[in-house]
Amino acid sequence: MVHPNARATVRPTTQDEVAAAGSELIGGPAGRRAVSGGGWWTPVRIVALLAIGMFALGMVQKLPCYDGGWFYGPAAQHTHACYSDIPHLYGGRGFAEGLTPYFDRIPAELSGDKEYLEYPVLTGLFMEVAAWFTPQDAADPHPAQIYWLVNSGMLMACAVIAAVCVTRIHRTRPWDGLLFALAPALALTATINWDLLAVALSCAALLMWSRSRPLAAGVLLGLATAAKFYPVLMLGPIFVLCWRAGRWRAFGQVTAGTVGAWLAVNLPIMVAAWRGWSEFYTFSKDRGVDFGSFWLVLAHRTDLTLEPDRVNTLAMALVLGGCLGIAALALLAPRRPRLAQLAFLVVALFIVTNKVYSPQYVLWLIPLAVLARPRWRDFLVWQSCEVLYFVAIWMYLAHSGTDGQGLPPGGYHLAILVHLAGTLYLCALIVRDVLRPEHDLVRRDGSDDPGGGVLDGAPDAFALRPAPPTAVPNSHPYVEWGVPEHPGPPSPRDVSRET
Repeated sequence: MVHPNARATVRPTTQDEVAAAGSELIGGPAGRRAVSGGGWWTPVRIVALLAIGMFALGMVQKLPCYDGGWFYGPAAQHTHACYSDIPHLYGGRGFAEGLTPYFDRIPAELSGDKEYLEYPVLTGLFMEVAAWFTPQDAADPHPAQIYWLVNSGMLMACAVIAAVCVTRIHRTRPWDGLLFALAPALALTATINWDLLAVALSCAALLMWSRSRPLAAGVLLGLATAAKFYPVLMLGPIFVLCWRAGRWRAFGQVTAGTVGAWLAVNLPIMVAAWRGWSEFYTFSKDRGVDFGSFWLVLAHRTDLTLEPDRVNTLAMALVLGGCLGIAALALLAPRRPRLAQLAFLVVALFIVTNKVYSPQYVLWLIPLAVLARPRWRDFLVWQSCEVLYFVAIWMYLAHSGTDGQGLPPGGYHLAILVHLAGTLYLCALIVRDVLRPEHDLVRRDGSDDPGGGVLDGAPDAFALRPAPPTAVPNSHPYVEWGVPEHPGPPSPRDVSRET
């Protein structure tokens, strides 16, 4: 069935000067008569292949550690910036010994102060499945290398799923998926931890929501929350947008799916192994101020006493206050914001106020950034800040573990502030797009919210400031830096179809 609001496919090189300049590497921007959507080389396949290529480059970047850096002290894995939790936790959480996560207590000589696996249930299952496929060869001195390779293969599949979902969410903008596939931070952080599992499930949930399947979206969001906590935060933006549009049935379905899927995964472990199941939540609550957070800068630069309970309270207050501000923004905006915009703001708020910022947390934001603000210049500015932080944390750890070589604390604190500034920079641009929708690239072709599903094109049922009739912009779809370019009527192959 043809989508009721079908539009011609947007080529980024006609709207984005950085994309146009980058396209010179492959022959320049697509011409007026270029045929899109034909043949084997569709946008989805190209994006998927590029995501695999970038993931493989990230694996190559870990080569110094694979060759021994993980096993002979911390110096090499920090100076080469190739650290990964995966090989360390293979032995440190009992997978090498065949222990069952959440049920078997981990011996103190393996894990130190961790009695049980401190990861959510679905991530624990992912880790356990990878251990099943890791051969126990007594002649191999480092089976953790194989464990990392197995996990890398599984995480690569997650990266491809996320890339394909991002490419398909906005029907007329499939080439925005290149931003995800080519993100430098994706290559650098993909195999540090298991975050890509939650990212893939979250992207799949957003794809189902964009196809007006709220129950399926809720199930996937519940599974994502069973792998990592942050996806559940997206229910907040969905609630506010459904409130403004009066789509309560859709909100009820996505909420029911989320709660039901989360319980289906967690309830059996909660009943059978409560102590092991609760380790993740206990660890998160009791964890002190740690790397990457602005709380660490305050702790090192001031005389403030930042005990875990106090920071938990302050961080919760900041998150709640920020969420109220985002809700007010959604209800006061001249047009109902797009879901991706609010989702990015909420997850970014959680990251910025958290007690810790691990380098791989950037993976949470990459797909949301692509959907919320698909402008190459701004995306690359933010990615540059994240790459700088990625290098800085390992150089800081190298300085702490050696005789003064590496990045001193002052330099690391500056890198934290740069990371925060980059994230807040993107937040500010998204807020500007919400308040002034004519700046939103996604809406330049007259679209409302191509990723909004039941919200796309829906009239407002409630708003704190009702929009005047002239508030809805109808910009020309192909305005290239102020110069209009008429693309001509779309060919049949340019028309998006709903399967």
